Amino acid sequence: MAKAVACTILIGLFALQHYGTHRVGFLFAPVVFVWLMCISAIGIYNIIHWNPHVYQALSPYYMYKFLRKTQRGGWMSLGGILLCITGSEAMFADLGHFSQLSIKIAFTSLVYPSLILAYMGQAAYLSQHHVIDNDYHIGFYVSVPGKLRWPVLVIAILAAVVGSQAIITGTFSIIKQCSALGCFPRVKIVHTSSKIHGQIYIPEINWTLMLLCLAVTIGFRDTKRLGNASGLAVITVMLVTTCLMSLVIVLCWHKSVFLAICFVCFFGTIEVLYFSASLIKFLEGAWVPIALSLIFLIVMCVWHYGILKTYEFDVQNKVSINWLLSLGPSLGIVRVRGIGLIHTELVSGIPAIFSHFVTNLPAFHEVLVFLCIKSVPVPHVRAKERFLVGHIGPRQYRLYRCIVRYGYRDVHKDDMEFEKDLVCSIAEYIRTGNAEPNGAKDEMESEDDKMTVVGTCCTHTDGIQLREDDVDKIESAGTSELREIKSSPVIQPRKRVRFIVPDSSKINRDAREELQELVEAREAGIAYILGHCYVRAKQGSSMLKKLVINYGYEFLRRNSRAPAYTLSVPHASTLEVGMVYSV
Repeated sequence: MAKAVACTILIGLFALQHYGTHRVGFLFAPVVFVWLMCISAIGIYNIIHWNPHVYQALSPYYMYKFLRKTQRGGWMSLGGILLCITGSEAMFADLGHFSQLSIKIAFTSLVYPSLILAYMGQAAYLSQHHVIDNDYHIGFYVSVPGKLRWPVLVIAILAAVVGSQAIITGTFSIIKQCSALGCFPRVKIVHTSSKIHGQIYIPEINWTLMLLCLAVTIGFRDTKRLGNASGLAVITVMLVTTCLMSLVIVLCWHKSVFLAICFVCFFGTIEVLYFSASLIKFLEGAWVPIALSLIFLIVMCVWHYGILKTYEFDVQNKVSINWLLSLGPSLGIVRVRGIGLIHTELVSGIPAIFSHFVTNLPAFHEVLVFLCIKSVPVPHVRAKERFLVGHIGPRQYRLYRCIVRYGYRDVHKDDMEFEKDLVCSIAEYIRTGNAEPNGAKDEMESEDDKMTVVGTCCTHTDGIQLREDDVDKIESAGTSELREIKSSPVIQPRKRVRFIVPDSSKINRDAREELQELVEAREAGIAYILGHCYVRAKQGSSMLKKLVINYGYEFLRRNSRAPAYTLSVPHASTLEVGMVYSV
C-alpha cells in the first residue's frame, strides 16, 4: 500500500513538471516553513519533556567518546548518520530560482536550527526509551505525540514533494549546462518562465527520471536500502566537491597551495571517514547510484569525444578563402537562379560541406548565404539586433554570412516571414555598406570580415523595404516618394519582388547591381541546404575508438534532438547533403 501511494505521488509530481514551477511555486515556501516550524516545535517539546540536558550532546567530545567505545560498530553506523544531512545540499542545486545569498541566510537562520532542534528532540526521547520491544520500530514518528502523527505525516509528504521538486529542477539545470558544454546529447529544453532563466523543463530527462524513481521505489523492499543508496551518493558528491574546491582555491581565487592542502585535509578527512562507512553498505542498495553514475558518465564521455572529434574535423577541413578565390567569380560552377541558404554551425570560415557539394554537383545558386542560427542565454533578442550580416570574399561573388540570434523565449517565425526578414536585412546591409562613393572593398578581403548588425524589416522603416506582390497586383502598386529596385521581367514569375528605397539614400552603381541581383534571386526562390554528417573512425584506429565512434556516438547522435532550426525549414525546398567524417 505504501509503495502504491509513493508511486502515485511520483507520477503526479513528474506529470506536472511541464507547467513550470512558477505556477505552483507559491506553495513551496509555506509548506517548507510549516514543516520546519513543526519539527522545531516537536523537538523543543521532546527536549523539555524528556531530557533538558540533551544540549550537551552538541559537543564533539561525545562523538569521539562514542566512536572509542563502540569502535567498529560505531564506525559502521556513520553510514546511517548521513541521512541526517541528505537533502540539505539540494538547496544549492536550486540556484536557478534563488540567489546564493538568500539560500545562505535561509539555511543558517532557519533550516539548520530547525534540524538541530528536531534531532536533539529525537535524542532526548530515545534517551528515555532505549529499552523497547523488538517489534517496535524506532523512527521519527515514534517521538511525535500520538495525536499529532497523522497531521505531521501529511505535512511531511508535502515537504518531501517540495524537496523532490528541488532535486528535479537541479537535474534539469545540470543537464542543460552539460548539453551547452557539449558533454551531453542534445535534448529539448523548454523555458517555462519568461522572467526567470533557471526555470526549465526537459521532457526526455523528466520521464527518464520518473522511470528510474519508480524502479528504485518498487525494487527496494524497505527504506533502509534507499537510505544506503542516498547516503553513498551524497557523501561521494561531497568528497568530489571538496577535491574540486581545492582547485578553485588555487586557480580561481589565486590562494596558496598550502591553504588548499589544509582545506582538503580538514574536510576531506571527515568525509573519507563517512565515505568508508558507506561503502560497507555497497551490496545493500548503495550500488544503485554507482551503477547509474557509471552509465551517465559513459554517455557523457562518448558524446563529448564524438563532438570534439567532429569539431576538429570541421576546423581542419574548413575551406580557405584562397581556395574560394582560385575558382573565380563563377566559383568554377554553373550559377543557377535563386538563393541558396547553407546552414552551418561555423561563425567564421566556409564549411567543408560546401566544397563537398560543389565537387560532386558543379552547380549552385547565384546568391549564397551561409546561415548560422544561434541561441543566446537571454529571454529576448531585440529585433534591431537580430541579424549579423557580412560578405565572404569579394562582393562580385555574391557570398554572404548571416548570423541570426534568438533568445530562449523568442518565437521562431514561419519560413515566409523569416525569408522576408533575411533578404531585407541583406539588402539593408548592401545599402549601408555601399553608401560611400566608389564604395567597394578590396577584392582580396579576408573571410573574417567585420559583421554588421542589421535589424528586421520593421526596425529600419527609413531604410529598404521589401515588397512581394502577385502578378495580377503589380499594376496597382505605386512608389509615391520611394524609388524601386525591381527584378528584370521573366516568364510567368511566381511573385514580383521589389525593394523600395527612400529617395534620400545615395546608392552607387555597384550596390544597385548587387541589389538587383538579390531581387532576381529572391524572385526565383530560396533553397535550404542542410548538412548531414556520418562520423566514422579512420582506418587503422583502435578497437576501442571504433566501438566508441561507430556505435556509441552514432547511436547517441541518431537518437538526440536535431538543431531547433531544422524544425521550421520547409521540406519542399530542402536539400540535405550527406558527408562522411573520418575522425
